[in-house]
Amino acid sequence: MRARTLKELAEKLGVSVTTVSRALAGHEQIALKTRQRVAEAAREAGYVPNIAGRQLVSGRSNFVGFVLPIRGPNFMDSYLGEFITGLGEGLVHHGIDLILATVQPGQSELEVLRHLVESGRADGVVVPRIAAHDERVQYLAERDFPFVAHGRVENEDFAYSWLDADGYAAFEQAFDLLYDLGHRHFGIVSIAENMTFRNLREQGFRKAMTRRRDPDLRLDIERAPRFDRGAMVSAIGRMLDAPERPTAIIGLFDEIALTVMDEARRRHISIPRDLSVVGFDNIAASAYAPPGLTTFEVETRSMARAIANILVRRIDGAPPGEGNRLIEPRLVERASHGPGPKRGL
Repeated sequence: MRARTLKELAEKLGVSVTTVSRALAGHEQIALKTRQRVAEAAREAGYVPNIAGRQLVSGRSNFVGFVLPIRGPNFMDSYLGEFITGLGEGLVHHGIDLILATVQPGQSELEVLRHLVESGRADGVVVPRIAAHDERVQYLAERDFPFVAHGRVENEDFAYSWLDADGYAAFEQAFDLLYDLGHRHFGIVSIAENMTFRNLREQGFRKAMTRRRDPDLRLDIERAPRFDRGAMVSAIGRMLDAPERPTAIIGLFDEIALTVMDEARRRHISIPRDLSVVGFDNIAASAYAPPGLTTFEVETRSMARAIANILVRRIDGAPPGEGNRLIEPRLVERASHGPGPKRGL
């Protein structure tokens, strides 16, 4: 029997309309077993909630926004794909849907965000890829609009909700791993944009170098615009073709590290015999690109689901900053790193 209304579904289950309504909305006051029983019965009965009616009663849209800039035909990279998948999984558990608001080339990301917020289409937003001084975070904080940043701004003087991976500590660990294997000449291939995660990872690596007080240590850094593959390949080429090439190169994230490995193979540079390479993120391709990329696992989908939970609490009235978390990345050792090569042999 198909249930077209809450009343029909409640009669079928032998409970009150209020109980069914709250169970379907995921209210924690309703016992978990009851929520599961109601959800199962709704699926079996083909019940579809009247979203418009729910919005009138609650004043909410039951949508969360995510602003997605379009950068060429492959505008969604592996990391972002994993993140959006996890975010959607986390939100749907609370009966909330995800809106992707695309930013066309030449369009302002802040402009699209303003429209999403001020139109009332979303109850909250998730802001990814945080700049050191991020106008999106500033705008949302000033409006006191529910949001969670995937990352942190620098020198903030206001409370806001965020979840981040500790890239500073991970890059310290990457240095220690390679230093203990005999490497003394390092390279970092990074991005040109002033992003907080870039700054923290580079700072962590430099801090670890300073701790050793080793006069033989050397660090080369090449940067290129994040989404300009040609410029990134050129930056990597300059490092690989230098008269004194680093013996270990760290990519700011896996896609850069994998490109380093590709360019090294083109030059017949053996990994890890001649060059060690380390990345960050542990995207799926990292395990399959020969010889297997040593990297740091941040469990992107789980992190995105956690962000969804923080945002739902913000929408429900939790103060900004409650539940902020710094995730510790886990080193995944594969075959792309090894002992530092002996020079002059």
